[in-house]
Amino acid sequence: MSDASRPTPAMMLHLQTVPARNGLLWIRHGFKVFQRRPLALASLFATFVFLAFVLLLLPGVGMVALLMAVPLLSLAFMLATHLVLQEKTPTAAVFLAPLKLTQQRRNNQLLLGAIYALATVGISLLAEWVDGGAMEQLQTLLGKDAPKAEVEALLADPRLFWGAVTRLGLAGLLSIPFWHAPALIHWGGQGLMQALFSSTLGVWRNKTAFAYNALLWGGLLMGASAICSLLLGALGLGQYLPLVAMPVGLMLTTVFYTSLYFTFIDCFMFGAPKELPAAQGE
Repeated sequence: MSDASRPTPAMMLHLQTVPARNGLLWIRHGFKVFQRRPLALASLFATFVFLAFVLLLLPGVGMVALLMAVPLLSLAFMLATHLVLQEKTPTAAVFLAPLKLTQQRRNNQLLLGAIYALATVGISLLAEWVDGGAMEQLQTLLGKDAPKAEVEALLADPRLFWGAVTRLGLAGLLSIPFWHAPALIHWGGQGLMQALFSSTLGVWRNKTAFAYNALLWGGLLMGASAICSLLLGALGLGQYLPLVAMPVGLMLTTVFYTSLYFTFIDCFMFGAPKELPAAQGE
């Protein structure tokens, strides 16, 4: 059993308040950890994407199983980051590590995933009711290359806007109690409801840092998209934009998940260091 997955019943977690500038620190540390083991970390996310594709091929239960796995994905990357900081190379074993501790913690992790899946499905159904199925119609039109006028008419439907607001708003609220809950169960040994409450309190206490972090990630994504678009356009290779955007997006997503470890230790443990210790060979 690795140090990252070893049960730690005596670990004391202390809720902390950090300055807003730490939202940038989390991203910086995420990039630095990614630079140490880029192939290993990218492979972990690619493995999850592949498994997600396989699950989606299973009618009915596949989507539910995928949604249940989302909280474990964030914890797996926290474990992977922890291993990289110990000069170890993470493997796909981090996905199963949270389920190999005590039976109580395993059950809590599985129940956490089930609640997340149920809540996500509920949000989707509510948003579909708000937009009257407009989003589904838009996806159908885009999939069959419908006339531009028909697509524009649907985009002008106010129900589509309010459906999108419902989806994004409720999904954002749902992420708050689940942000740290898997790690609080795994490392802190907290119960299900206690972990959800502690995660909510941790995010609320540090809302300025999380808001700053979200704005920076939004800027990074838009900036990367603009740079790729302008560069390929200047070279006359605009048709290859999707081929370039996909690996860039996967890399940034991997860095995002890698950075989650630092949000956790900042909010509940000893605080993220201002500078990471140099790795061997650096």
